[in-house]
Amino acid sequence: MNTNERDEVIEVTDLRRVYGGGFEAVRGITFSVARGELFALLGTNGAGKTSTVELLEGLAQPTGGTVRVLGHDPYDERAAVRPRIGVMLQEGGFSSELTVTETVRMWAGCTSGARPTGEALELVGLERRADVRVKQLSGGEKRRLDLALALLGRPEVLFLDEPTTGLDAEGRRHTWELVRDLRAHGTTVVLTTHYLEEAEELADRLAILHEGRVAASGSPAEVTAAQPSRISFELPEGYLLGDLPPLGKLGVTGHETSGRAVRLRTRELQRTATALLLWAEHARVELRALDIRSATLEEAFLRIARDAGDTHGPSEPPGHGNGAARTPMDKEAVA
Repeated sequence: MNTNERDEVIEVTDLRRVYGGGFEAVRGITFSVARGELFALLGTNGAGKTSTVELLEGLAQPTGGTVRVLGHDPYDERAAVRPRIGVMLQEGGFSSELTVTETVRMWAGCTSGARPTGEALELVGLERRADVRVKQLSGGEKRRLDLALALLGRPEVLFLDEPTTGLDAEGRRHTWELVRDLRAHGTTVVLTTHYLEEAEELADRLAILHEGRVAASGSPAEVTAAQPSRISFELPEGYLLGDLPPLGKLGVTGHETSGRAVRLRTRELQRTATALLLWAEHARVELRALDIRSATLEEAFLRIARDAGDTHGPSEPPGHGNGAARTPMDKEAVA
């Protein structure tokens, strides 16, 4: 099959990465990413996200397992992969004295088939800052410049490492819309982010890493569905918790009380809420402060982190995973 027609543009099988001294940062993870899909890698600090992404980008060779990006080994066949991917790091390593335009032109010289400078800046909303020196940019503007450079080569696969850190709410939303547009036009995106709302908004599928392993994966809805929903309310005057129908029959898996306030946990939100409201109607009482809500990705993430314990030490060497600055020389030019 022609590589451009592959359904899966990233295939990871039993991937492992061991650092000097036997430290195992990535411990046998498997996943795939389809063309035009946005796949988010989430995890606590030291979970193995950066170690994994560096293997996908071809910056290091796996200790074990296999990685294929666009049908190629991104490390051994770097020349075949590098011109077709874009990488946005946590920190770009710009020369502070160059202007925005000069910076883009310098990186364009290391990029095959680069977009025109003006087009790249317009994509990220920096066209009015074209003649400003990099050192005069705000933190959010520098992040947008990082993104412009990652998009220079019109990548088929785009790696975004914390793309909206430092952006205000408007800038974050603009970046989200740009990423959605890129995905709609067929770009495959791998996103790492600490903003769980960002993953929930953008990701088609995600994996939550913990200590170098995949702790949960699926669509955001599938991952959150594994967590209980919540119903909270105040007991009516004159009623006790025991006056409610048997909680087990309502589908309740757990509950807490504080004074008259009650919080129920359930994996059958509609059934539990319907039964509770029917009871209140039959009893002719009002459930004050009623709040019915599904689980969120944040709750799923925190529960995974808590259940895993976070007691076995970091899964990446100290100081690793902070997005070390890279210069244009790290972008391999392929004529």
